[in-house]
Amino acid sequence: MTRETESFDQIDQWTSTMFLYSSALKSINTKIEILNNEFVQLYHYNPIEHITSRLKTPESIVKKLRHDGREVTIENMVEHLNDIAGIRIICSFMSDIYPIADMIASQGDITVLHVKDYIRYPKANGYKSYHMVVTIPVYTRDGKIDTKIEIQIRTIAMDFWASLEHKIAYKFEGNPPENIEKELKNCADIVDMLDEKMFSLNQAIMKLGEENSREE
Repeated sequence: MTRETESFDQIDQWTSTMFLYSSALKSINTKIEILNNEFVQLYHYNPIEHITSRLKTPESIVKKLRHDGREVTIENMVEHLNDIAGIRIICSFMSDIYPIADMIASQGDITVLHVKDYIRYPKANGYKSYHMVVTIPVYTRDGKIDTKIEIQIRTIAMDFWASLEHKIAYKFEGNPPENIEKELKNCADIVDMLDEKMFSLNQAIMKLGEENSREE
């Protein structure tokens, strides 16, 4: 095999692999939207504010593999990287997170590989989010291929904090000054308080609504 032929084969393999991840994202997006719509019909409540999805860039994939000390190959990428395809589900309240995770995990064609619960066990800097790595089948002409997706579930307030933390980490290449790190942790505590206050307020509003309905 000539070097040119080998290069074309690698490009073709890369295109086919990324097609799988892209298709898996479309499939799980549709599945989550259906679950959310069903929840609205049954309980007259929308647990999901919005959903975003993304595919890692080739540069990010290469950087991650090299950081982990692995050879840059498609085989290593598929086997060792869990977040090539990612979905982020943003909900209003912390109480929505676990029911959403349970709804996803209960789907017959979804397999949960592992979970990282940063809600119950936050990172030292205050980061909170619920992470699931799952596989979902993609059906091609060659048959079914189970494809990995990372799902992150968090509240609006958690997402706002995480967005700022990501920018700071990028700015300082993962090593922010101690004073900024301390302020970031303080902000995480404020986000916790905000989530709790907003949930309490929502509960009070719902209770008033029920009382008014009974009086009518």
